[in-house]
Amino acid sequence: MGSAPQLEPIESAEAAPLNADEVIRTAEFRQRLRRFAVESERIAAANGLTPQRYLLLLMIKGAPDGSECSTVTELSERLGLAQHTVTELVARAEQVGLIEREKSLDDRRVVHLRLTERGEERFAAAFRSQRAERRALEAALRRTEEEQS
Repeated sequence: MGSAPQLEPIESAEAAPLNADEVIRTAEFRQRLRRFAVESERIAAANGLTPQRYLLLLMIKGAPDGSECSTVTELSERLGLAQHTVTELVARAEQVGLIEREKSLDDRRVVHLRLTERGEERFAAAFRSQRAERRALEAALRRTEEEQS
């Protein structure tokens, strides 16, 4: 194994010292965020979902326009993943009966993805199970935002 690369020195103007309270609040928020991610994965698994499938169902159900459906392109943008990666994720979720495709009435080239009854049931159970962690994360975010205003 080779040695670790050397870090270049940081050149900065005279910066104010870090605010200890701000660092503590940021650390608390980061801890809550990590706890939320770990708990999400545990809850997804307890409800028969992989973390990726739970996130896919969340993004479809939580479409910004309230339609509870999405396209692969929209999901790719929202998830920050390559379109071919989302296409594979969608295909696997469709194979196990969690989502279904339906052609757009407005544009026959567009296919909307929607949760099936099975997908709705699995998603709802996982989502409800995570309520306490969501609230804790939201509270930590509010504290961080209040400190910045």
